[in-house]
Amino acid sequence: MINEIVVISGKGGTGKTTLTASLIPYFEDTVIADCDVDAPDLNILFESNEKSQKNFVGLQKAFLDKSKCIMCKKCYELCKYNSISSNIDINAGKCEGCGLCEYICPASAITMKDTVIGKLSVSETSFGDMVHAKLIPGEDASGKLVAEVRKTAKKIAEETNKKTILIDGSPGIACNVISSITGAKKVIIVTEATSSGIHDLKRVYELTKKFRLKIYVVINKYDLSISHSKKIEKYCEEMGIDVALKIPFQKKVVEAITQKRIPSVAEKDFFEKLGFFEFIEKLKSE
Repeated sequence: MINEIVVISGKGGTGKTTLTASLIPYFEDTVIADCDVDAPDLNILFESNEKSQKNFVGLQKAFLDKSKCIMCKKCYELCKYNSISSNIDINAGKCEGCGLCEYICPASAITMKDTVIGKLSVSETSFGDMVHAKLIPGEDASGKLVAEVRKTAKKIAEETNKKTILIDGSPGIACNVISSITGAKKVIIVTEATSSGIHDLKRVYELTKKFRLKIYVVINKYDLSISHSKKIEKYCEEMGIDVALKIPFQKKVVEAITQKRIPSVAEKDFFEKLGFFEFIEKLKSE
């Protein structure tokens, strides 16, 4: 059974990727997956060589053959997404792929065609293969691309007999997050000691509790507000959630990241004092 561990957060900027990167060196037989396809950056901290890359096809979108168009304007009048102008030009960025225009066009001038929405890559790192992807700016269906990242990572793990998949999940609570955690074994929610951190933790926990997951919470920069940290701990206690780590703000961790060094390796003594390595053993065994 592959141990799939996903690190998520209620919003970006909480330290989710920093924590994921810090976990990776201490797991053996691992496949790494970066599911934050809107802003992938996990590979920045790792020296990697790209092994393969492919286009990812998401939604079908409408394409117009103007030579066939009879300017009846039915598509313009009925398009719910305002993706067709009055002079019958299709704005691909607004098209949601519903197919209505193709269906109602009396001249068969519109056809639905597969559209590339991003690229998926597999890279080699010193800690194992990394699957990562980047959504083309403005494109939808990030949840589908995330699902493809996880599918590819799982396929590699099965083919190479890897025990663990470590996943840097998407932030927030949208479909890309659901794709990040569906079918996983454990989820780590990273939050911070702020009012918005508490609010976002509650939102993301409400989502994750609908899945069969072992849930851990990590409070990053907990000493920014001890009172907010206590509120988070109280909420977690009420919900029966394990507060696995409380990480204080540490300037050297920030410096390590800016120097493209893995924080838990560069500042190992700091992480050891936090109980970080006991947490890793828990992730491996529970």
